[in-house]
Amino acid sequence: MLSLTIEKRDLKLTPEKVRATGFMPAVYYGPKEASTAVSINAKEFGKVWKKAGESSVIILKDAAGAEHEALIHEVDIHPLSGEPRHADFYVIEKGKKVEVSVPLIFSGVSSAVKDKAGILVKVHREIEVEAAPRDLPHDVTVDISKLVELTDVIKAGDLVLPKGVELKIGADEVVASIAVAKEEVEEAPTAIDMSAIEVEKKGKAEVEGEAAAGDAKAPEKK
Repeated sequence: MLSLTIEKRDLKLTPEKVRATGFMPAVYYGPKEASTAVSINAKEFGKVWKKAGESSVIILKDAAGAEHEALIHEVDIHPLSGEPRHADFYVIEKGKKVEVSVPLIFSGVSSAVKDKAGILVKVHREIEVEAAPRDLPHDVTVDISKLVELTDVIKAGDLVLPKGVELKIGADEVVASIAVAKEEVEEAPTAIDMSAIEVEKKGKAEVEGEAAAGDAKAPEKK
């Protein structure tokens, strides 16, 4: 299981001064844990966060040797650099199961997509599960090779979950399906009525001719 070493943070130091030393300010709390300010190695946190995300349990180890099972609850990201600058850890109560949203990983090749021009529709991109902290999966795989016909669907109950992991949404909830691409019908260009154009031109010419004749007949003013 992934782990991080934490150090109790001196609250007299500003977050900027903590970061200047290569560490990152953080806090952990939980149902049985008071909110505690700590600091962690910024580079180590980046590596663990990339692997664990917000659904895998990690172990927080302090200098006294105490360990806390926790989830990365929230991470504050710098708006320009994109680097994490603060983290909240939720410490799980011992002996309790936790409910989290786990990302779905779609794998395999669907015959309905490959051979029948269907379009894969990912109805869910994550799924809610419950398990003991150490049993929580990092992700759940969706095998789309089961989608053979255009009418096939994969439901939540079809997913293979690790031992000890319980599904927390309805088993009939559709996770993935196939959509049929609609053919675009090209409209034929509208035929141009040449007779109408000729009539319009003719009428215009007649009006211009009459106007010219009228100007020729007009008497000169003295």
